[in-house]
Order: sequence, then structure tokens, then C-alpha cells
Amino acid sequence: DSFDILGDGVKELLVGRDDGVLEIYSFQSADDPVLRYDHALSESIASIQGGCVGKDGYDEILASTYSGWLTGLTTEPVHREGGSGEELKLSQEMQSKISSLRNELEHLQIKVLQEREKYQQSSQSSTAVSSVPAFSVSDKFTLNMDDASYSLILEVQTAIDNVLVQSDVPIDLLDVDKNSAVVSFSSCDSE
Repeated sequence: DSFDILGDGVKELLVGRDDGVLEIYSFQSADDPVLRYDHALSESIASIQGGCVGKDGYDEILASTYSGWLTGLTTEPVHREGGSGEELKLSQEMQSKISSLRNELEHLQIKVLQEREKYQQSSQSSTAVSSVPAFSVSDKFTLNMDDASYSLILEVQTAIDNVLVQSDVPIDLLDVDKNSAVVSFSSCDSE
């Protein structure tokens, strides 16, 4: 998307990438765009949009991710500094917002407990049937021409516990910065 998030009268380029990186580029002159800000999300970005969403006078960037999460970045200050000895005083609007969020959180916690109890009861009955839910998997296998390697990117709407890669030829697995996986190798019986 293009949007004037910096408020300087010139639109910036908003980029959401498959690897979860959100970037803001500005055009200061006729030269190449300059990276002004970047933020890493935990999954690929499906779409990105700039605008005024939450509060008048403060522009925001909204990004939706592969699994449907919405992430917002705002120009509104998130904290205020007080002088020495001053106590932080919340406005009535902020206090009601906090109270509303606390009530919603309590309601959701009660609902989760009820659903857990319901699941426990149904799974312990004699007529219980267990099945694995079907998940949509987003996969990409792309060639990185800089170092002649392939990148395998897997995304699913639940936690990934294990990924098994089986190959008829020897392969080397390269570690990347964003990788939190523990790799183990085992030889495979050719039969």
C-alpha cells in the first residue's frame, strides 16, 4: 500500500512480506526509496493497509497475517511521561476501556474453562470418537540464487511440532536467524 504515515505530505510505501517483515519506505528524493521502519511479525503478511482506524488524528498501519490475525501499528503515543512526584491519571475514557477489556477477558476465560470441561466429558464417554482436524497448509519451496539454496516455508493455523524431510540424496540443512527448530538427522534404510 502507499500512505502518508509520516505526515510529511509524501506517501510512503508500505510493504508486507511473506517472511513476516513489515517495512515502511520513504521517498526523500528521486533516488532509491529509504527504509524508515521495519517490524517483524511471527507469520507471513497477507495484506497491508494504511489509514485512520482507531483514533481520529492518529494514522495507523493494519496488517493481516496468514492465519487471520490483525496487527496495528499506530502513530499515537503509547505512554506519557510525568514530572517527578506526579501520579499518572487516566482519563475516564481510558478507565472505561480498561474495565471493558478486563470484563471481556474474564468472560473469555470462563468460556474457555467451560469448553475444556465439555471436551473432557465428551472425550471420556464410551461413544467418543477422536479425529484429527484438517488444516490448510501454506507451503513454498523457492530457490535463493545468491547462495544456491532452497527455502522451505511452511505455515499452518496451529503449532507445528515436527516436520519430516526425507530425501533420496544427501542434503545439508542451513540455519537461519528466524529458525527456532531443533534439527536431528537420521539415516534412512534405502529399502
